[in-house]
Amino acid sequence: MNADRRMLPPDSEPGLAVRPAELAGLDPSPSAMAVVPVNRMFEIRDALAVYGRDFPGGEKFDASQGDGGASLPGVPSEIYEAAHRLQVEHGSAYDQPFGCAAFRRSVVEDYWQLDPGSSWGPENVLAVQGGRDGLLKAYEAALFLGRGRRGDFVITSRVPWISYSWGPYLIGANVLLAPGSEEEAWRITPEGVRTCASYVRRFDGREIALLVITSPDNPTGRVLGLEDQAELARAAFSAGVPFVLFDWIYHQVTDGEPGDLNRFLRLFDPAERERCLFLDGLTKSLGASNVRGAHLVASKNIVKFIQNRASHAIVPSFYSQAVAMAAYRMGYARACAGVIGPTNQSRGILSAFLSANGFRSIIGKGYYAFIDVGPWIDRTGFKDSADVGTYLAERFGLAVVPGVYFSVFGGRWIRFSYALPPDKTARAAARLKEGLASL
Repeated sequence: MNADRRMLPPDSEPGLAVRPAELAGLDPSPSAMAVVPVNRMFEIRDALAVYGRDFPGGEKFDASQGDGGASLPGVPSEIYEAAHRLQVEHGSAYDQPFGCAAFRRSVVEDYWQLDPGSSWGPENVLAVQGGRDGLLKAYEAALFLGRGRRGDFVITSRVPWISYSWGPYLIGANVLLAPGSEEEAWRITPEGVRTCASYVRRFDGREIALLVITSPDNPTGRVLGLEDQAELARAAFSAGVPFVLFDWIYHQVTDGEPGDLNRFLRLFDPAERERCLFLDGLTKSLGASNVRGAHLVASKNIVKFIQNRASHAIVPSFYSQAVAMAAYRMGYARACAGVIGPTNQSRGILSAFLSANGFRSIIGKGYYAFIDVGPWIDRTGFKDSADVGTYLAERFGLAVVPGVYFSVFGGRWIRFSYALPPDKTARAAARLKEGLASL
């Protein structure tokens, strides 16, 4: 842009990067905000180390992790080899902040196989450096493109994934845990969304910026059908919520049908589609946590906003896109069979075990069962499921995630990951029964 030199400050004065009216607001809230705690998942390995010290040679079971690449074969070597060839051909120059054009086309044509009639295509796709990067970018877009301010709320389930509680907070959004009951696996309801929209206005007139819907859910494994998810979104839109984010990162890990984006988009009118964002990636279904490969699908307006800001921040690596393209072109069901097949088998084994042994549990799809350990907490006088988790890890070599790590409403539950070989899932379940029986 050619500046009028008559408007420039003299060389002896500083210069602003934007006009005075465009300066970021003077916001004192960081001085009052809570200190963001470290993710307590890292404490779990410390407890397993105690078991290894006290019971040398004892078999350990990590039913805490959410990484199929750590416990199952993960990414097949032929995909890495194909990705390497793509990287060599592509070179190491900068890509665009949305990724590269070939990745966008592969997401649309090879992975989602989007119907051209949907009006969504490659320009609606944005590569991101893993799920957390995608989520942070989505939160920021919802704040800026919605009401244009920080401090509004993001709605999550009552027992959300740990980083749902703190990720929005990092960029100036607050988090509201939706109403929900144990009996319904803390399922968000349309009435709960409407209640949230009314509730937040008591806090200086704040509003909802975004509703997050995840299915299969982390930590509970609860599944919502496509029609139920669409009903929630429409309830949010009618309550004045600008945007809805659908986190489908686990949707391929199922013994049913994964999410069909074509079918789902048809449940909305064109104006509603512009308010929807979808997150998916390689982390769970391909067991590719450290590849950091994910993507957002959203309106062109949202994608343009995010990619402009990404050009000054995090530009996704080509290699993660190369792994994704190799997997998509192979046929994704074949590519991720080494993770999804054993996980589905383990789900059946664990479900039968929990039922046969009288456990109260939630087990839908994805990686996790959520198990009620409240009776054992009451029996022992433990404070909450964190005490149960420490006991199981240190004395029985079984790592699970205490539900209280997710929210106080999960304080009587544990998350048990069955992203394990089926025979190991069976032994881990037996160890759970043994450990709890010892209480």
